[in-house]
Amino acid sequence: MVKNFDAKQTIDATGAGGKRESKRPGRVAEAIRNELATLLLAKVQDPRLQGLSICRVEVNDDISMARVFFTMRGGRAAAPDAERGLRSARGFMRSHLAKTLNLRFTPELAFRYDEVAEKVAGLEELFQEIANERESREDNP
Repeated sequence: MVKNFDAKQTIDATGAGGKRESKRPGRVAEAIRNELATLLLAKVQDPRLQGLSICRVEVNDDISMARVFFTMRGGRAAAPDAERGLRSARGFMRSHLAKTLNLRFTPELAFRYDEVAEKVAGLEELFQEIANERESREDNP
């Protein structure tokens, strides 16, 4: 009996099909984001962290490191104080994650200011200028 040739199965079996991305790091990242956001609202009382919001979390494949991206109400100018506050609360946050999330190892936390929001705002402003320019050209033929 001859089996049908399945190219995808053959490529995957040889390891030439590329790396399959695991869903687990994404789920862990989302759980960490939710827990840290809740923790900031409920228990952290550091005034340097007022107006801070967790945008996203990126976890590496072996879940040993989590990069936590945040924004501040005060913008880029308030970020250095917030980073110092986050560094001082890192152990507290990590121990909370260890108690709350059912993980074998709790990832190290690294905090970074997320510049994506500022870039998006700049792009939106640019698009609005383009739209206004088009309207003015259509009104004045």
